[in-house]
Amino acid sequence: MPLVPVLKPREVVKAFEKLGWEVARQKGSHIILTKEGHIATLSVPNHPEVARGTLRSLISRAGITVEEFLEALEK
Repeated sequence: MPLVPVLKPREVVKAFEKLGWEVARQKGSHIILTKEGHIATLSVPNHPEVARGTLRSLISRAGITVEEFLEALEK
């Protein structure tokens, strides 16, 4: 299993946008992402960096693998 990187919130949001997620709103220090046909919403903390465990949880909630996320991140 590849190591999940520590990223800035904007990098995380851009990667998820490449995977079809859209920014629905921002409430306080969290950016909320939604995807049509997907029940879950993703809440990306808008802090200096997103922790590895938080990012792994977001990837899991999105229903993708770490490898798929890293591939979208590189595009």
